[in-house]
Amino acid sequence: MKSRAVIFTGNSISHEDAKKILRVNYQPPICRFQLEIFVQKGYKIIGIIDGIFFDRAAVGHREIISALNAGVKVIGGSSMGALRAAELDTHGMIGIGNVYEWYRDGTFESDDEIAVSTNPDTFEPISVPLVNIRETLKVAVVAGVISKKEHNDLLELAVNTYYPDRSYLGLIKEGAKRGIISEERRKSILDFCIVRKVDVKKQDAILVLETVKKLIEGT
Repeated sequence: MKSRAVIFTGNSISHEDAKKILRVNYQPPICRFQLEIFVQKGYKIIGIIDGIFFDRAAVGHREIISALNAGVKVIGGSSMGALRAAELDTHGMIGIGNVYEWYRDGTFESDDEIAVSTNPDTFEPISVPLVNIRETLKVAVVAGVISKKEHNDLLELAVNTYYPDRSYLGLIKEGAKRGIISEERRKSILDFCIVRKVDVKKQDAILVLETVKKLIEGT
């Protein structure tokens, strides 16, 4: 008999897109005191991708450790899941993906790197997470669209922007306004960022789904 699995997501990957990869119970981004409900219901595999950060209490370390001690496999990556996995992998939580590795290795420490503003009804992100901006700007340098200095200045501008206000449109517009990039190149740089954007959080979310799928198939 295959283990029952539940996955908390909605920001990094939509439930609709997730179901194309794996058919399990999908729940909105997790918040405090939800984990125990699904442990009591008999779920043996729990995937944490997205979670509540600021407006409600985040899922706690003790909750996850309690689930692990009860024999539940807890997999995390992409967003809140990556953050908690980096903190609890020594307790048995399974961390997946680049964002998890960056937090684990100390490359990032702040929740601000993965925070987004979302539509409260659909959970769809309406801002761009800093980790995605970082990776997109790297690609822009490699492609010769921006210089290393422009990269550094734009990244600094993004870091200093409040997370709900982060967008490629806003970043490039403000970058031109401040003289970081020329007004003449503004449209071409923005077009590149939109078309070639790197969604590392979605990539990692897919890896979590694929990992959960393998765990289910192995039970």
